[in-house]
Amino acid sequence: MHFSLKTTACALAVSLSLLPALANAWEKDKTYDITILHTNDHHGHFWHNDNGEYGLAAQKTLVDEIRQQVASQGGSVLLLSGGDINTGVPESDLQDAEPDFRGMTLIGYDAMALGNHEFDNPLSVLRQQEKWAKFPLLSANIYQKSTNTRLFKPYALFDKQGIKIAVIGLTTDDTIKIGNPENFTDIVFHKPAEEAKVVVEELRKQEKPDIIIAATHMGHYDNGNHGSNAPGDVEMARSLPAGYLDMIVGGHSQDPVCMASENKKQVDYVPGTPCAPDRQNGTWIVQAHEWGKYVGRADFQFRNGELKLVHYQLIPVNLKKKVQKADGTSERVFYTQEIAESSDMLKLLTPFQDKGKEQLEVKVGSVDNKLEGDRSKVRFVQTNLSRVLLAAQMERAGADFGVMSGGGVRDSIEPGDITYKDVLKVQPFGNTLVYVDLEGSEVQEYLGVVANMKVDSGAYAQFANVSLVADGKNGVSDVKIKGEPLQADKTYRMATLNFNATGGDGYPKVDNHPSYVNTGFVDAEVLKQYIEKHSPLKAEDYQPKGEIVYK
Repeated sequence: MHFSLKTTACALAVSLSLLPALANAWEKDKTYDITILHTNDHHGHFWHNDNGEYGLAAQKTLVDEIRQQVASQGGSVLLLSGGDINTGVPESDLQDAEPDFRGMTLIGYDAMALGNHEFDNPLSVLRQQEKWAKFPLLSANIYQKSTNTRLFKPYALFDKQGIKIAVIGLTTDDTIKIGNPENFTDIVFHKPAEEAKVVVEELRKQEKPDIIIAATHMGHYDNGNHGSNAPGDVEMARSLPAGYLDMIVGGHSQDPVCMASENKKQVDYVPGTPCAPDRQNGTWIVQAHEWGKYVGRADFQFRNGELKLVHYQLIPVNLKKKVQKADGTSERVFYTQEIAESSDMLKLLTPFQDKGKEQLEVKVGSVDNKLEGDRSKVRFVQTNLSRVLLAAQMERAGADFGVMSGGGVRDSIEPGDITYKDVLKVQPFGNTLVYVDLEGSEVQEYLGVVANMKVDSGAYAQFANVSLVADGKNGVSDVKIKGEPLQADKTYRMATLNFNATGGDGYPKVDNHPSYVNTGFVDAEVLKQYIEKHSPLKAEDYQPKGEIVYK
C-alpha cells in the first residue's frame, strides 16, 4: 500500500468504528467538526532558536488562528501533548521548566501525557509543575509501589458540542530503565497496553465516551519493531480490540509520523509537504517530531457515532531551510509562511529567558588547573578534559569504560571557577548520553575500529578506563578495562554519546544492539552535575598516563 496524495485522501476518509450507539447528547444525522491539535517532546524549547525557528510565542499565534478558524465553522478544538516537557535547554532546565508549563497554559493545552523526562527531577518538582500547568498531566500506568495506587489522573473527559471525549495518558515503562534510580524508590510503571485495556473498559461501562484518545509517551516504531525499547504505540494499537482507541497522540521516539507505505515511515520528511498518519487496527497514530517544530492537525467529522478523518497535516512552526544565493553565500528561508510571535507570550517568557541567561553565568564548580580541550590537542592526543567528560558519562550510566570522538570537545576550561556557560562551550551540540552492554569480544572489535581513527580529525577517539596498543590499521592488542585484561566472555558496559552510537564520525553503529539504551540526558547537563558533585576538581586526577599507545 503506497500513500500517494490520492490514496492518502482515500485512506483518511475511512471511518473509524466506534462504540455502539448510546443515548448521547449529540443529534442524529448531524455532522460535527472536531480538530485535534498535538505536539510532543518539547524538551525545554520555550524560546525560539538562534534562527528564529519554533518557540511557544509563534505556536500560540498558530493555535489561536486555528481555533478561530474552526470556531467560525462551528467546530471544536482539543490540544494535546505527548509529553517530555523537561530537559534539553539550559534556560529551561535551570528553572524547572516553569516557563514551558506556564507558556503551555497560556496557549491553552487541554491535557498532556507524562513523559519519561518528567521524572528527571524529584517528584516534588513534578507536583509543582502540575500547579504551573493548570491542565491535567495524565498517566494511567504509573503507581506508587507502597500503596499500589495511581500517582496521577489516568484520564480526562471533555465535552465538545455534546460529544464526550476521553483522553487517557500512558507513559513508557522504559522510564525506570533510562531515568535516575533515586527518583523511583516508591514508583512502579505498569505495562501501558495492559493498563489501557483496563481503563478503556472502565470508561465504556461508567462514562460511555463517544471518542477515546490515548495521549502517550511510548514511541512509534515501524511495524512494531521496537528493538531494545519498550513496546510502543503500534504494538499497543494491535494488541487492543479494534475500536478501543480512536486515536493515539504519541511522543518519545521524536519522529514526524508520516507514512511512506504500510508500516514504513518516510525517512526524511520535508516540512510543509503532505503527511499521512499511521493507522493500525482502526486506530490513527500521530506524532509531531519534537521541540515544537510542528503542530499536528487532525480534522475529524463525527456523525451518528462514527468518526471520520477528513484531513491531516503537520504545520511547520517557522522552520527554515538553507538556500544558496547567486553570490555563493547562503541564507535561511521559511519552508512555509512566517508565523508572527504572540506579544502576550513574549511578555510572559522574556523575563524567564533573561533570568535563564543570567543563571548560565552562575558558578557550578571549580578546577585547580587547565582542563585541555583545544582543537590542536583533542584531535591528536588524549586529554584531561576528555577524561572529565567521560568520567561524568560513565558515572551517570554506571559504565565500565567510556569512548567519544575528540571532535565533540569544543573548548578548554581554564583554572578557577567554572560556570554553566563554560560547560556549554565545551559541549554545545546537545548530544545525549547512551550506553550499551558488550561482550569482551565485541569490545575488542569496536576498539579496533575507533582506536585507529585518523589523528588530526574529529573522529580521533578519546578513552577512559581503557588501555590498549593500536596497530594503525584495524586492530588493537593488550586491551585492559579498568586496569584488568579484557575477557572475551565477560560483559562490559560502554558509555558514549548518541552521535557516535548512531555512526557519527564513522564509528561502528551500536544503536541497533539489543542492550542499547539512550538515557535522553543531554551531555552538557551530565557534565554540569558531575562538576557540581566533585568540585573542586583536580586536573591531575584526570591526566592521561600513556594508556593509549599507537604503533
